[in-house]
Amino acid sequence: MRMAELSRQTGVPVPTIKYYLREGLLRPGERTSPNQAVYDESHVRRLKMVRALVEVGGLAISAVREVLAAVDDPKLDHKVLGEVQHRLGPIHQEGQGEHWQAAHDLVEELLERRGWHAEPLSPPGLALTAALTSLFDLGRGDLVSLVELYAEAVEKVAEVDVNLVNRDRGVEDLIEGAVVGTVLGEAIITSLRRLAHQHASFQIFGDLTERE
Repeated sequence: MRMAELSRQTGVPVPTIKYYLREGLLRPGERTSPNQAVYDESHVRRLKMVRALVEVGGLAISAVREVLAAVDDPKLDHKVLGEVQHRLGPIHQEGQGEHWQAAHDLVEELLERRGWHAEPLSPPGLALTAALTSLFDLGRGDLVSLVELYAEAVEKVAEVDVNLVNRDRGVEDLIEGAVVGTVLGEAIITSLRRLAHQHASFQIFGDLTERE
């Protein structure tokens, strides 16, 4: 197919496709002339994946490039999830001080108590520690107890995620599913939580506009 057809099938504008090609996010098509190239279904698939990572997942182009490199690495297995998680948000470093240490200890205790095979100093572990540290800094240590409730809920979500990915499919499908599921799953869960907040707020406070 020509680039125009590739654009039609994926919903990605031609100028954006050209940009992704220049950035190395999409492999070049097969040249049929100096100014023409044809593309196949693999381009459609990869372009849809790039679009999801950029437009829905909110990843920067540089992050998408590294994630795709991880996806295409034949030596990489489940660790591709770590590569994706490493780029989903701000990179946090080990901190210091009383509040950081208290938060770090809580994360370690949580992982041990729930029997999770995860590292407290991994990117998501450090992100959780940073969030808890901020709660302590703001004098809202009372909200820390919510972590246990969140952990119980997301554990069930994670089990569903992994079971959906772990199907009898090819390695490419499996890894692609893990990557897209992780990135878009973050967006879905965040959106659902915000919608639930709206509902809970209405249930508790009602329509505030009616009180004016």
